[in-house]
Amino acid sequence: MNNQGLKIRNAKLEEFENVGKLMIKVYSQLEGFPKESEQPEYYKMLLNVGDLTENKNTELLVAISNRNKVVGAVLYFSDLKNYGSGGTITKIKNASGFRLLAVDPKERGKGIGKLLSKECINRAIKLNQNQLYIHSTESMKIAWGMYERLGFLRYSEIDFIQGELPVFGFKLSI
Repeated sequence: MNNQGLKIRNAKLEEFENVGKLMIKVYSQLEGFPKESEQPEYYKMLLNVGDLTENKNTELLVAISNRNKVVGAVLYFSDLKNYGSGGTITKIKNASGFRLLAVDPKERGKGIGKLLSKECINRAIKLNQNQLYIHSTESMKIAWGMYERLGFLRYSEIDFIQGELPVFGFKLSI
C-alpha cells in the first residue's frame, strides 16, 4: 500500500463533474453490474453525484494525489435519512453511512479505498455515533473484502434489490 502524499478532503464544486465521470467509469466497468442502458437514472445520479451534497449531512469526499488529481471519492452521510438507496437504511437513527466509493482504475492497489473508508469511520467516531452502514454487490467483491477487513459485518436487514441487482448491507459497530 502506497498512499503517501494523498489528502482526503471535501470535493470542491469545480471537481463535481470529474468525480461524476470517475464514478461512471468505475461502476460501468464492474463485471456483472448493470450498464447505463439498463439503469439510466442510476448513472445520471452518478454523473451528478455532487448534487447530493445539497442535502444536509451529506459530503462528497475525495482523495487527492500529490499531483493534485482526484484519484478516488466516496459519499458520506452523517445522517442516514439522505442515504438515498433502496431498502430500510434511511430509517436507522444515530448512525452514519457511506456509498458510491470509487477509485480511479489506474490508481488501484494503493490503499485509496481503504483510506476513504477510514475517513468515513473517523467522521462517525467524531460524531459519537456507534454504527456505520454501507452496501455492496457481488460485482464489488474486492471492496467487499476490504470492508470485512475493516470490521464490517454482513447486515441482511438492510439488503435490497436494485432493478435485478441484489445489494447487500454491512454494518460496522464502532
